[in-house]
Amino acid sequence: MNDTQKPAKSTTAKNKSYEGFTDEERSAMKERARELKSAGRRPRAAKADGESPVLEKIAEMPEPDRVMAERLHAVIKASAPALSPRLWYGMPAYAKDGNVVCFFQSAQKFKTRYATLGFSDKANLDEGAMWPTAYALTELTAADEARIGALVQKAVG
Repeated sequence: MNDTQKPAKSTTAKNKSYEGFTDEERSAMKERARELKSAGRRPRAAKADGESPVLEKIAEMPEPDRVMAERLHAVIKASAPALSPRLWYGMPAYAKDGNVVCFFQSAQKFKTRYATLGFSDKANLDEGAMWPTAYALTELTAADEARIGALVQKAVG
């Protein structure tokens, strides 16, 4: 009887290579690290003003995304004044009690064909066993803005 162990066979394919994170993903992670680092250094009064960095980030966006982000910012602030604007992975986000509830991801951020309005697990959007947590945006109509306002109000609870 042979008691020698054979090495385990690799389960990964030999011809597949792992590319790792994309440049955009690495950039977002670096932005998040900077946000956390600067948040720890800011005085309490400066922490309360998360709106300035958000508005600066929106101003840097290319034309179609910038216009949408400006409108979303206005709709979210009007619909849920309890939410505080802040940056989250370099994206405009809106938090309640320090927890991000919703965020705007420009199409340019990850080179996608549409911008995204996303909701975190802290958003109170639960409806049955399945509900949407992100919405693709190509433009904003008055009806879209009204729907977003209602969603944000529901998300805040």
